[in-house]
Amino acid sequence: MPGTSEDIVRTVLDEWKAGIDTHDPARVAAVFTEDAVFQGLHPYTVGRGGVFAYYEGQPHGLTVDYRMYEIRRPAEQVLLGYGHADFTRPDGTVLALMLGVAVTRDGDDWRIAQYQVSAVPA
Repeated sequence: MPGTSEDIVRTVLDEWKAGIDTHDPARVAAVFTEDAVFQGLHPYTVGRGGVFAYYEGQPHGLTVDYRMYEIRRPAEQVLLGYGHADFTRPDGTVLALMLGVAVTRDGDDWRIAQYQVSAVPA
């Protein structure tokens, strides 16, 4: 896996995006830690099972594009990312959300340990 903070977060989120774009909830869930705190647009869940269920319930044809505004490395094994995600529904409707992630290292792998989306501030 690439070594810079930006490259690491981008690699993890690119895999998250690929799973969403292909409606593969198992692929999406695999980029999260076993005990990840996940806050989508429904009540939060903990663990990959909740992530899987959330994305399994999304419509086929949903896609996402994202951009990170800020990435911080508060500790060697932790990266924080703050950005924006545009989820496009199959009918073309775009849902613009703010995106925050905490990505942690486990051996050679980096995974999302905390994920939250929220409305774009007015």
